[in-house]
Amino acid sequence: MNKISYQYKALAVAALATLLGAGACTKNFEDYNTDPTGLTEDQLKPDFNFIGGFYPQIQSAIYYNYNNTVWEYQLQQNLIGDVYSGYMMSPNPFQGNVNNFTYALVDGWNGFPFSLAYNRVMAPIFEVKRRGAQTVAPDFWGVALILKVEAMHRVTDIYGPIPYSQYGQGGTTVGYDDQESIYKRFFKELDTAVTNLKTYMTEKPGATPFAKFDMIYGGDYRQWVKFANSLRLRLAMRIVEADPVTAKAEGEKALADEGGLLELNTDNVMVSGYGIKHPLYTITNKDGWSDISMNASMESYLVGYDDPRTGKFFDPASDYPGQYKGIRIGSNVTAKPGYSGFSTLAYKNTKTFADATPLQLMTAAEVFFLRAEAALRNWSNPGGTAQELYEKGISTSLSQWGVADRATEYINDATSTPADYTDPKNAGNNSPALSSITIRWDDAASFDVKLERIITQKWIAIFPEGQEAWSEFRRTGYPKLFPVVNNLSNGEISTSVQIRRINFPQAEYTANQAEVQKAIQLLGGPDNGGTRLWWDKP
Repeated sequence: MNKISYQYKALAVAALATLLGAGACTKNFEDYNTDPTGLTEDQLKPDFNFIGGFYPQIQSAIYYNYNNTVWEYQLQQNLIGDVYSGYMMSPNPFQGNVNNFTYALVDGWNGFPFSLAYNRVMAPIFEVKRRGAQTVAPDFWGVALILKVEAMHRVTDIYGPIPYSQYGQGGTTVGYDDQESIYKRFFKELDTAVTNLKTYMTEKPGATPFAKFDMIYGGDYRQWVKFANSLRLRLAMRIVEADPVTAKAEGEKALADEGGLLELNTDNVMVSGYGIKHPLYTITNKDGWSDISMNASMESYLVGYDDPRTGKFFDPASDYPGQYKGIRIGSNVTAKPGYSGFSTLAYKNTKTFADATPLQLMTAAEVFFLRAEAALRNWSNPGGTAQELYEKGISTSLSQWGVADRATEYINDATSTPADYTDPKNAGNNSPALSSITIRWDDAASFDVKLERIITQKWIAIFPEGQEAWSEFRRTGYPKLFPVVNNLSNGEISTSVQIRRINFPQAEYTANQAEVQKAIQLLGGPDNGGTRLWWDKP
């Protein structure tokens, strides 16, 4: 693992790609101390190149594929959140099946969400701050804060306590913050971001100085405000069991803000441009790595519901023509091509996953489901009843995936339930369905049944963003996911409760040991995958 440096070096080369009109981000700019163009920081100030050049890296390093280094995304998310969410499972028996999928956590994999976030997101944001963005370009700083919260909430939701408030104070050691403090800081940073952007739009209506650096919204600050409000709503709901007072206050603030929320699929937070490629295309396709396939839990829900998005998400199994077959987490996967003929992500038939597919961070469908839960919890201003918002979430997702014509039929299906799972290669992996939840809304149902219905459809709708799906599963217990077949955690992780977090990186024990020991105290339990995070209540 790379040592994390908590003090970022001053760089000018970040603006190079923008200045030269390059089609891809400059390689390894965090490793350089000088700009090979010979331009000074002052010479880069016109058109905000001196700070704007950092943003392509920041945006493309959240759902990590900066420089199209697919293997880093694979370790950051694909072999962690994408699998623990119930979305995917690998047909590759990495390390003889003694790996994350059997809860024998691999430190060489699990430090990447940490190191990539600090080196590729926090470091350039710190440099943007050092160059004076807070005062010379507060609108740019507002965008940086939104990206910072989006990136770092994913990191704290993997590990728990992380270095945050003291980041940038120098050296290779820094103190960790408890997760409650981090979340409260997130909300304050979103306050600043929204205020900065609204102020700029009032003072300079129609101006788009950020456009050439923006891989998401083309410089439209109205859209960034919607993203910030939607992100606030997501984070408010995340902490609803741990701090219901703050959750309700922050959620209602998001719902009431005149800047609005993500509501249309054109509002979706999708990262593209600068030559970035979607890592899942390489990881899943048989001409590439053939390292990721459908998870058995996805098969159970999609097949059981005859979900019209199934063929948009996955290709049928080549070993079982016309069928969709997933692999159960923790299976003793045999060497390729053993399970490689099970369903892959859709790259051949519908070609959903291709090099040019944008990277999805948040969708309008997710926000409708958040609003449905807000209505269920009697928060103010959700914009409709729980049923109306739930159904809008489904129809928005079906529209996103090009199957809107099935919306009425699907929403009114009161009989389909998740399917039993059968592994045609190993009957020992078979399992009956764990849930009998149907699709059609039932207003007479209990709170828990309504919540399961909302979260189950939300889980389907936010595919393939496995990190967020895993967090929501841990928060709510829904959808009900098949547990690991083989648990090699030596009792540290419960098979039935399932994995709750990832250990602190070994590199931190080496370089920042005293602070890691304090972080374990903040965590409130041993540094293993069975310890719950602050917001993760039984």
